[in-house]
Amino acid sequence: MATNPFWKRSGGVKVPHRKLSQGKAIEQAPLPEEVIVPMGQHLGAPAVPLVKKKDEVKAGQLIAEPGGFISANIHSPVSGTVKNIITMLNVVTSKPMEAIVIESDGQDRQETMPPLKDWKKRSNEDILARIKDAGIVGLGGATFPTHVKLSPPPGKTIDTIILNGAECEPYITSDHRTMLEHGSSIVEGIEILMKLLDCKNVHVAIEKNKPDAIARMKELVSKAGLNTVQITIMPTVYPMGAEKTLVKNLLDREVPMGGLPLDVGVVVQNVSTVKAVHDAVVAGRPLIDRVVTVTGSVGEPKNLMVRFGTPASALVEHCGGVLGDADEVIFGGPMMGISQFSLDAPITKGTNCVLIKKAEVCEERDCFRCSSCIDACPMGLMPTMYVQYAKKKRYEECAELYHIDNCVECGSCTFSCPAKIPLVQYIKVAKAELRKLRAKK
Repeated sequence: MATNPFWKRSGGVKVPHRKLSQGKAIEQAPLPEEVIVPMGQHLGAPAVPLVKKKDEVKAGQLIAEPGGFISANIHSPVSGTVKNIITMLNVVTSKPMEAIVIESDGQDRQETMPPLKDWKKRSNEDILARIKDAGIVGLGGATFPTHVKLSPPPGKTIDTIILNGAECEPYITSDHRTMLEHGSSIVEGIEILMKLLDCKNVHVAIEKNKPDAIARMKELVSKAGLNTVQITIMPTVYPMGAEKTLVKNLLDREVPMGGLPLDVGVVVQNVSTVKAVHDAVVAGRPLIDRVVTVTGSVGEPKNLMVRFGTPASALVEHCGGVLGDADEVIFGGPMMGISQFSLDAPITKGTNCVLIKKAEVCEERDCFRCSSCIDACPMGLMPTMYVQYAKKKRYEECAELYHIDNCVECGSCTFSCPAKIPLVQYIKVAKAELRKLRAKK
């Protein structure tokens, strides 16, 4: 086990942990009576439905195929009947998209894939095909298709793998519990990644506020005899779990502007994603569920294994309902999470937390140039300038002069702003308008 030798304070903020559910073992959430399965549960092109109304399906059956190279398979989370194919708002982007509504028969009849228990003797192509077939995407929030991420283009040599177990957002404990309760699956998943990337140098990065997870992963890695895998303790500073921040602070390598970790020889994977890789390869299980933290103003915060498409309202009810005057539901944490239009919004592959809280209404004041947002930015940017240019609709200058594309939207700037300026909202608007301008060109 190693502490990080390169760590230097570079942006970021200290946020309250509020890990209300860290001591709660993972429970199986009740099987939903009906699921709504969006076709955009991943970064890239939406999936294309393969089923139609009144079709019978099994849990784990392929119901939608990739809509492009950057896309992913989607499987039925339950057995039952396709009730309808509707248009709904994406839980992340709020853009209209297709979704398959399935009425559960309560029997949970399963369809799995043949396990690849001899994966060490299999070709990388066979293993990558299995990961693709299983519909695995990044479960840390970015939802990038995993089979693509584990296939570096020619000329890109990977010398280091980082497993991201930082989980730096307040409230969320799903990765923490996954490391404690499914650590052996993660460790075998590490071996699968080492084979695919022909890379032995691995860091499992965990923030120091999770000593039990650090001890557990150290024990399992030692037991497996993986001498080149290090359990590396990271400082508890937000956003330590952001890919580029993690690469810089762990390895002292700076991802180039507009680039990816693979440009500096690194692949970063979330620990829950690696567990899903193990389940697909070794057990033949497609990705139809994940651990979700249900927390905040609820009767009893919990960590639940949840089928995708389950309405958040069912999980909140299972956890004792909403307390007090809480009136906001967020998928994710308070820093980067997305407020939902309804408590019935469905859980998707990227949902690691359902947070119930009282919405904060703050009066935005004028910027008085204190530089708090600049000091807090882990990417070395000037967030205050994005606000000024966005208000004047000078979006292209946000990119040309101040490199807005390099912003990871972590929310450190908004958190630190004494004038209560919603900087990330302005940044998201500027980025959206930039995409429109670039599309026209």
